[in-house]
Amino acid sequence: MPTTVLTDRERTAVQAYLRLLHTVRAVHDDGAGPPGVPGPPPVPPAVLAEAERALAEAGLSGNEEAFFHLLRGWYP
Repeated sequence: MPTTVLTDRERTAVQAYLRLLHTVRAVHDDGAGPPGVPGPPPVPPAVLAEAERALAEAGLSGNEEAFFHLLRGWYP
């Protein structure tokens, strides 16, 4: 249960980051491809772009300390 009250833009940034995190984990946890065959890129460009755009709109680009403080408060 979230414990921090976020603005809409902050919430969007946190949610975009979590989608990015889950996407990267899914790619690395898959392991279903044949050996020696490269898999998909670890981070689809659209997912990364969404996270970067959301961080910029929330005023959190380059301020990882503030962002992760929000993330810990909202998604412990």
